Amino acid sequence: MLFHGSNDEYLEVRCLQTEDKRQLNHPIPGALSVVWFQGQQQSATIDAVTYDFEANDVVFLTEFHQVQFHTIEQVQLLRFNRAFYCISDHDAEIGCKGLLYFGASTLPLLHLAEDHTKKIQALWEVSLQELGASDGLQLEMLQMLLKRLLILCTRLYKQQTKTDELPTVEMDLYRSFNFLVEQYFRDKHTVAEYADLLYKSPNTLSNWFKKAGHPSPLQLIQQRRMLEARRLLAHSDAPIATVGEAIGFPDNQTFSRFFKRYATRSPSVYRQEMTPG
Repeated sequence: MLFHGSNDEYLEVRCLQTEDKRQLNHPIPGALSVVWFQGQQQSATIDAVTYDFEANDVVFLTEFHQVQFHTIEQVQLLRFNRAFYCISDHDAEIGCKGLLYFGASTLPLLHLAEDHTKKIQALWEVSLQELGASDGLQLEMLQMLLKRLLILCTRLYKQQTKTDELPTVEMDLYRSFNFLVEQYFRDKHTVAEYADLLYKSPNTLSNWFKKAGHPSPLQLIQQRRMLEARRLLAHSDAPIATVGEAIGFPDNQTFSRFFKRYATRSPSVYRQEMTPG
């Protein structure tokens, strides 16, 4: 079911099965998605990495993820745009920016236990019921239900990744760093540049990430650049030198050394492996 508001608000909630998987492979510009797998045999390639999903796995996707679903039995899809609900503008309410969405290089994957499944299912069903309403409060009700869903998923994701054990200030710093990397990875490549944006010293960032058990700030920056390189090599026909330039490498040789260090093969070999036929 779909909701279209007078100010371009968009919300989609539907159940998809095998014959509907093409809808999953065509993102809507500016939309964020919650994809809840409910079958047993399901697989998809996301940013050139193939995943096998179990029942009650949930992933959170942006329009920038390059997704190809191969096998699905049943999937619950929720998709909304910025006009409907902007997670950046409402970050203080939900706290999912830089975690579920726009979290640098990590694919947010949540597995629901049975009691959590019941809570998510209840919110899903009420959302479907509300999509059938037609009064002046429909938009506010749908936004409230989406907000509750995202808050619940954020809490569960923090528990699953053990980031709920971190002090709030440190958790917010981690999310803010992730979000800044997502914004600026093409142009800013040093820890010092992000430390300036966060009003911290580079050593403070590095020491805190190490203490919290996260990859270092530099590793997260490099991982995000690698993710973009893989996306462009696998899903575009841009020359390899152009791919390197897009993530801040001035020449092809430097980019090739960087890529091979993390992917164990050259960009040209990687592109051949990712190209059908």
